[in-house]
Amino acid sequence: MPTDQESVAEQVFVALADPTRRGILATLAAAGPATATDLADRLPITRQAIAKHLALLAEAGLVTAEPGERRRVRYRLRSAPMQVAQQFLAALANDWDGRLDALMDHLESEKEKES
Repeated sequence: MPTDQESVAEQVFVALADPTRRGILATLAAAGPATATDLADRLPITRQAIAKHLALLAEAGLVTAEPGERRRVRYRLRSAPMQVAQQFLAALANDWDGRLDALMDHLESEKEKES
């Protein structure tokens, strides 16, 4: 997993761009840890496709693999990368809010000059 916040946020956004991966994350959030087979039973996608999506989600740090019984791997949701992405978006929004406020102030002062 990348160490700097912008890289973490980028990987989260890439992972969330795919509706199947969003569905996997939503299923893990709602039902808790699950194997690829469990997820394939709940979602309209093959176990092999689920495994590929889980690999990308794990690379982004959004899920973690933990060994289960009989060599089955269970995947658990991790919220830390999502929080980094949220912080990235919040900082970006703050920058835009400041710029939009400055633009609004400028436009209002121009309007007052015309009156």
